[in-house]
Amino acid sequence: MPDTNSKILVFIPAYRCEAQITRVIEQFDERLQRLVDTVMVVDNQSPDNTLQAAIACGKSKLKHCNFIAWRNDNNYGLGGSHKAAFRYAIENGFDYLVVLHGDDQGDIHDMAPLLEKGEHTQTDCLMGARFMRGSRLKGYSAFRTFGNHVYNKLFSIAAFRNIHDLGSGLNLYRLAGFRDFYYKNFPDDLTFNYVMLLASYHRGQSVRFFPISWREDDQISNVKLFRQAFRVLELLAGYFFKRGAFFRQEMRAKAFDTYTGQILHRQSPRT
Repeated sequence: MPDTNSKILVFIPAYRCEAQITRVIEQFDERLQRLVDTVMVVDNQSPDNTLQAAIACGKSKLKHCNFIAWRNDNNYGLGGSHKAAFRYAIENGFDYLVVLHGDDQGDIHDMAPLLEKGEHTQTDCLMGARFMRGSRLKGYSAFRTFGNHVYNKLFSIAAFRNIHDLGSGLNLYRLAGFRDFYYKNFPDDLTFNYVMLLASYHRGQSVRFFPISWREDDQISNVKLFRQAFRVLELLAGYFFKRGAFFRQEMRAKAFDTYTGQILHRQSPRT
């Protein structure tokens, strides 16, 4: 049975997702809405109508949970959006933060059975994995799949743990272990999840992976593949040689004092 005392915030980071954000919100049928307290779209200064599309869909679709549409005050990057969401969730008394990317590659239904069984209460980090037994990939190239397996193996060796995915777009965090905001200096770009995963192991947090479905259709990729690959190797080397000191260094290209934003729309359950 689900833990009815858990207060869960679903955080949907979104950037240039006007064509996909509606499909993401439409994933939340009544069953899923009643499993969570709030769905929160965090728009990272998108140049298109991502947030307007999210608001329009949320108004008509999200009737059984709270809905918030938030816009960052600056373009903080994917990692920076995570930091804004973590801070908001902690300051507003949430127990768990679910991350579901706004580009409609992941499916929140993959996590629903775990929430219903209360399995999220048994771990600090519940991480969706695209590359473990039981996962389902659609439209994902064999080259990128092979590359991810290689990186998963390298990080597994460095962390002395079996890592199935360095950072998918569907994860859950128990917020009790993240209240001290130790991750403020972590990268604000796409590598934020990689460093967070290593830090979770370093801090002795429990991490569990579960298989998910993942697809690539009309999404706009923000990944510069080879530049990203070298950046990830650089981070891995830093962790391997520095260990604890690695997490205390400044990893951001631009250091923001705060990760703030504005709530442009808020609504409560209608039933």
